Amino acid sequence: MARHFIFFLIIFLLQFSLKAQQGKLFLLAGQSNAVGPGDSVKSLKCLPNTAFEFDATTNSLIPLKDPVGKAWKLFQKAGTGSVAPAFAKRINELNNQPVIMVTAARGGASCHRNAEMGSYDTWDLSGNLFAMAVEKTKMAEANSGLRLSGIIWMQGERDANAILAGQMTGNEYQEALENLILRFRKEFGKKLPFYIVQTAYQQDKAPVGCDAVRNAQATVAKKMKGVFIAYGETGEFAQRKWFKDIVHYNQDALNDIGTKTAEFVHSKNKH
Repeated sequence: MARHFIFFLIIFLLQFSLKAQQGKLFLLAGQSNAVGPGDSVKSLKCLPNTAFEFDATTNSLIPLKDPVGKAWKLFQKAGTGSVAPAFAKRINELNNQPVIMVTAARGGASCHRNAEMGSYDTWDLSGNLFAMAVEKTKMAEANSGLRLSGIIWMQGERDANAILAGQMTGNEYQEALENLILRFRKEFGKKLPFYIVQTAYQQDKAPVGCDAVRNAQATVAKKMKGVFIAYGETGEFAQRKWFKDIVHYNQDALNDIGTKTAEFVHSKNKH
């Protein structure tokens, strides 16, 4: 009983301390590389009281460390390393403010309904993932007293495969991505920043599908204000030997994405 009381007292004090100061709340969303297929042993470590994860299963803030993410509804837990600690660590170093990460990602999830595969679901209007991400993020906002600062988007492999198979086109992916951003902005503000980690090339397939997704992502970033390619080095991952398998990034890649995406985000919010 005493141990439980002390645990909940610590959580309460952490949340009270966070609400008493400025902080940043980010949503990490997408498919498996956003879930985190890396290695927690090599994942970067955040200093105490600088980075937190919103745990929807207990509606509380917990220290951020890999494996990030709790299994909640359709969203998955990292197995075992992710980009989240590297991102939060670097943002905190640059801003000297606590960071809260909300994770909302599912392996195999598509952006366009025509790319949906089996029970992996989709971020399109026909799917469940968007509504769940909104619900979880609004829970985190209410808990922390912070508004969402931006979305980090890591998704595209499923749609690239569908494009390669002739199930859809690059233009359809672009339209679905634009629609998704507009839906998020309807919920969290019309100027909400959207930071894209450009999709890499799958190692066992012709590059046509991935090229179409990458081009669509770049086009959306040029077309829509406040949408950015925050990390564009994924095309070099094969040469760097940063793939864990044919599609998933290893922890070296995830740490690099997290760190450099944080630096990009900071560069857009200096003033």
